[in-house]
Amino acid sequence: MINTDFSINSFKGGYDDNFQYILTCLRSRAQIAVDAALPLETVEPILNSPLAAMLITHTHGDHITFIDEYLEAYPKLLIIIHEQSAGRISAVNVHPTHDGEQIQIGELNIHVLHTPGHFPDSSCYTLENIVFTGDTLFVGRTGRTVSQGSDTGQLYHSVYEKLLTLPQDTVIYPGHDYGQSPTISIAKNIDISPLLQAENEKDFIKRMAAFEASR
Repeated sequence: MINTDFSINSFKGGYDDNFQYILTCLRSRAQIAVDAALPLETVEPILNSPLAAMLITHTHGDHITFIDEYLEAYPKLLIIIHEQSAGRISAVNVHPTHDGEQIQIGELNIHVLHTPGHFPDSSCYTLENIVFTGDTLFVGRTGRTVSQGSDTGQLYHSVYEKLLTLPQDTVIYPGHDYGQSPTISIAKNIDISPLLQAENEKDFIKRMAAFEASR
């Protein structure tokens, strides 16, 4: 049994069945938003105090659509974002992250994984037995690599070397509701997804091409 010191509230909406999460430290009561895909009014009912921070998984428009709304309501909100895109956010408190960094908010220690591929500034955030994966990894498949800045080879290394090597009972919390369930363990996700069963990078690129051709 895993003893957790946090809770997660999930909300769905936005541009394309986006997920947004509110992570609450149960000891300090500090609350953290993951992305700004939904209006503040959607999550506000469960906020018990001003938001302490916001974790940005990447800067595709649908994930930061409402960031100005949150900053207007909470001017001191700490924006945690990959160092590559920190300059894109106009806020009083911006924390540029790098791969492998540990960030403490309240009494929660959050580990940053830089996971380029879907987008150059993609980052995932792990905490105990969970990981917020943004658009890098979904239930049943990986993110796509069809937009400017995407790179299938980079995505392979991010997914296979950083995410799939996490403890197999780690539960992913993705950026969109694209799968058979809202969340899933790493182990089960590998079982159900051909994109997570590639033999090597070349095989992954081939599987991704076949996936795109079948859409």
